[in-house]
Amino acid sequence: MQKVKKAKLARIAAFSAPALILFCGTAGAEPKIVSGPAADPGCMVPWAADTQFLQYPKKNGPYRIALANGYIANTWRIQMVQTAKAYAAQPDVAAKLKEFKVVSTGEDVPAQISAINNFIDAGYDAVVVNAQNPTAFGPVIKRAKQAGVILVAFDNILDTKDAINVNVDQKGLGVIWADWLIKHLPNGGKVLEVRGVAGTSVDTDRHNGIHETLDASGKKFTVTEVVGKWDDGVAQKATADAIATNGPFDGITAQGGDTGVVQAMIDAKHPFVPFGGETENGFRKFCAAHAADGLKCSSAGTGPAQVAVAIKTAIAALEGQVVPQAIKLPTALVSDPDFKEGQDYYPTQSDNFFVGNSFPTCGINFTAQEIMGQSKENQ
Repeated sequence: MQKVKKAKLARIAAFSAPALILFCGTAGAEPKIVSGPAADPGCMVPWAADTQFLQYPKKNGPYRIALANGYIANTWRIQMVQTAKAYAAQPDVAAKLKEFKVVSTGEDVPAQISAINNFIDAGYDAVVVNAQNPTAFGPVIKRAKQAGVILVAFDNILDTKDAINVNVDQKGLGVIWADWLIKHLPNGGKVLEVRGVAGTSVDTDRHNGIHETLDASGKKFTVTEVVGKWDDGVAQKATADAIATNGPFDGITAQGGDTGVVQAMIDAKHPFVPFGGETENGFRKFCAAHAADGLKCSSAGTGPAQVAVAIKTAIAALEGQVVPQAIKLPTALVSDPDFKEGQDYYPTQSDNFFVGNSFPTCGINFTAQEIMGQSKENQ
C-alpha cells in the first residue's frame, strides 16, 4: 500500500512540475507596472495623464516579430505593409530581428484571430496587429499573455490593457473635419460623409467625432452617409451614387479614398465645396489646384508609418525598456491656404501615396522610394 501511495505521489509530482513551470513562466512573462517616463519619451508619449507604464521581462534577441494585418484592399493598408517591411529592413532594426513575418487576412475577423494564434503557437516573441474589431480578440489576448507574447495594436486598436496600443486621436480627426465644415458652412447645410470599413475602431471613432461636433454646433446639418472603405475606387462610386440620389451637397467629409471622392465630384460636375479629409497625396494635389474654385480643404490624418512605431515599441518592450500601455502619436495636419508643393503634396508622386508618413521624434522617416520598393504581399 505504501509503494502504491508513493507511486501515486510521484505521478502527481511529475504532472505538477511542468504545470508549475508553465505557471511560473506565465507569471514571469507579465509586465510590471512602473513609474514613467518611457525609455524613449519623445517618441512613446503616454495617451493620457493616467496611462500606466509597463516593463516586460527582458528577452535576449534577436527577436521573431509578426505583423497580423486584416484589410488590405486600400492604399493606406498597402502602404502600411510596405512601410513595415521598409522599417524592418533598416540595418539597425534588422540586426535585432531573427524573423519578420507579415500576414494580411482580409475583413474576416476569425481569420485574423487565427493568424495571431498561429504566431503564438509558433513561438513568436511579439505580434503587431491592426485589428479588424476592437472587442473580438479577448481569448487570443489571454493566450498571448499566458504565452509571454507581447501584443502591440496600432491604428485599429484593441479594447484591453493586456496589449500595448499605439494610435492617433481618431475621434479628434473627426472633430477637426467637422470644425472645418462648421467654419465654412456657418448656417449649416447638407453634408456627405464617406465612411471607412464598418466595425473598425477607426471608422467608429472618426464618425462619432464628426457627428458629435456637428450636433454641438447648434447649426442644422443634414448628413448623408456612404461607405467608402478608405479606398479611392469604392469611395468614388459611393460618392457618385450619393450625388445622383441626394446631391448636391454643401460640404463633404471623408475618412479616406478622398482622391476618388473629388474625382466623382468632377465627373458629376458637382460644384467644389469645403472638404475635411485625409492625407492622400492625390487629394492634396486636388485641394491645391482647385482652392480658388471652392475646394477649401482641411487634410488631417496619420501616415501608415505608425506601424513602424508599433514595431519599435514591441522591440523596446522585449528589451525590457519602460513603455506606456497606450501611446499617442501626433496628427499630420494642413489646411487651406497653407498647402505647399514639395512639403504638403508632391505633384510628381503617385496620387495613392499618403503624405506625412514619418514620425521624426521616433527617428522614423521614409522616402517614397524606400516604401514603394517593398511589396504588399504576405511574407
